[in-house]
Amino acid sequence: MSHPHPELHLPPKLAADGVRVVALGGLGEVGRNMAVIEHAGQLLIIDCGVLFPEDHHPGVDLILPDFQYIEDRLDQVQAIVLTHGHEDHIGAVPYLLKLKKDIPIVGSMLTLALIEAKLKEHRITPYTLGVKEGMREKLGVFDCEFVAVNHSIPDALAVFVRTPAGTILHTGDFKMDQLPLDNRLTDLRAFARLGEEGVDLFMTDSTNAEVPGFTTPEKDIAPAIDKVFRDAERRIIVACFSSHVHRVQQVLNAAEKAGRKVAMVGRSMIRNMGIAAELGYLKVPDGVLVDVKKLDTFPDHQVVLICTGSQGEPMAALSRMANRDHRIDVGQGDTVLLASSLIPGNENAVYRVINGLMRLGANVVHKGNAKVHVSGHASAGELLYCYNIVKPRNVMPVHGEWRHLVANAELAVQTGVPRERVVLAEDGVVVDLVKGRAKVVGAVDCGYVYVDGSSVGEFDEALLKDRRILRDEGFISVIVVMDSATGKVAAGPEIQARGFAEDDEIFRQVRPKIEQALADATGNGVTDSYQLEQVVRRAVGSWVGGKIRRRPMIIPVVIQA
Repeated sequence: MSHPHPELHLPPKLAADGVRVVALGGLGEVGRNMAVIEHAGQLLIIDCGVLFPEDHHPGVDLILPDFQYIEDRLDQVQAIVLTHGHEDHIGAVPYLLKLKKDIPIVGSMLTLALIEAKLKEHRITPYTLGVKEGMREKLGVFDCEFVAVNHSIPDALAVFVRTPAGTILHTGDFKMDQLPLDNRLTDLRAFARLGEEGVDLFMTDSTNAEVPGFTTPEKDIAPAIDKVFRDAERRIIVACFSSHVHRVQQVLNAAEKAGRKVAMVGRSMIRNMGIAAELGYLKVPDGVLVDVKKLDTFPDHQVVLICTGSQGEPMAALSRMANRDHRIDVGQGDTVLLASSLIPGNENAVYRVINGLMRLGANVVHKGNAKVHVSGHASAGELLYCYNIVKPRNVMPVHGEWRHLVANAELAVQTGVPRERVVLAEDGVVVDLVKGRAKVVGAVDCGYVYVDGSSVGEFDEALLKDRRILRDEGFISVIVVMDSATGKVAAGPEIQARGFAEDDEIFRQVRPKIEQALADATGNGVTDSYQLEQVVRRAVGSWVGGKIRRRPMIIPVVIQA
């Protein structure tokens, strides 16, 4: 666990006429979005997502929000409101429900279908409440109204939370595409109406706050996708998020036009698109979709594969294809289309996959060399529109790295929101809204919680540091047998090193130093095995640091005989 701001103390008790907001994820990062709203002893959770690990998280599968703040108050949670079905907003729900299975989950039809499928894998049957735009639901003391917003997944919602102490409008992830593929616009009329009623705290998506102008409409990328299909000589392999229904729809439409058959690869892709098709969000043209096992019966120029792995995830289908570790053998003349943007932190992994595919002879089309993806988030021009329409009394930018939050805050100030009413907060920072004024009042512990195989939360920074050292610096074990009667070395030191370019012979040079250090220690009356092991560790560490300029993991073992 970590404390985000040492200068901030634990928050005081919430005033009776106040509303408290604590983000347990999503502020200062792109992922694991989770906000806890509190009033009158009751809690409302908005989103509960995961963060995907980066290169400096070796062995980690997922990163969760830190539930410590609410763990002993789960009986006070009225509901988990999910704004949409992306992993960074719903992926941690199973881990929270393992603590208390009967917390109601509130969301749109597609969002609930996606989370129910995920919970089924965890053997949890949730209590759900389906909502859609225009509906209002009383969740304890929280009166929630749901507003349609446009995003890169259908059925996304903003939520307006009314409490006796103030109102909060949380946009979720959104943009203002004026010609959306599903004809579902962000409801600016509702935003204006809520603005007239009075928005005390506006929590707005910050991801594209640094990008000037307006986000390109989804329909504008259809010509680029069609061109890829026209120019491709052999197979086309499309990689995108397993929840990007709009992008998959465009690929299916392009495949129908080009007379190609489409197969989906990857469990999450098949599951999510099956759900979307069943609920009517994905329109599959007749005869286009085939089972991947039947692809061999079609010539290469009639084949399209849709798979996961657009972010370079090592176990995803595309990465395995690039490493020749998949039944689909990518080769000369194949076209690979990366129909997604880069999530910050994934650049190296993605370029590694691109290089691997190109080495195999594939033509790789991506956002860097063609207009094949648009963002799902509002750019600066759209955010300015929202501020001017809503006219909020206070603003709290959410969902983004620190640079995104700062850029969003500046946009709010430009539209006339007083700077002192724009709250910049990070994960764990406590914001209270009292008498129409929002301000930081403290902070709570809020660290990363790692999922490592079947282990959840047992993996800490110390263990992560050990893994980094093993990966980057190598490993040395030293075994010494001491004569307990004389205090002298009876056997060894036996040295084993791994992860070093140097020959094993070089480590013979440190043996006299180990023996001398042990002799000095025993001469000074040190006989405890643990203390002698620390003597060995210091001697080896000092020598390796000076001689080889490395700081490996050193495991000394001293045996008394």
